[in-house]
Amino acid sequence: MSEATIAAKEPAVLELEPGTYYWCSCGKSANQPFCDGSHKGTEFTPQVLEITEKQKVALCQCKRSKNGAFCDGSHARLTDE
Repeated sequence: MSEATIAAKEPAVLELEPGTYYWCSCGKSANQPFCDGSHKGTEFTPQVLEITEKQKVALCQCKRSKNGAFCDGSHARLTDE
């Protein structure tokens, strides 16, 4: 599997309303951290996030998190990729 593009070296901290969201896993979306379809033709697919109540989240933008769409601090360990 190819490695995703690093969209940013910090999480997107957002307050999300209940609903369905599609997190960009390829790093190419112009609508980070959400999918805009830029993955088409690649092996990447967006991750579906079901938010059931209003909440503040930190969504990964470096695309290296071991916690899927949610930041696990991996961006702090990035070198100049």
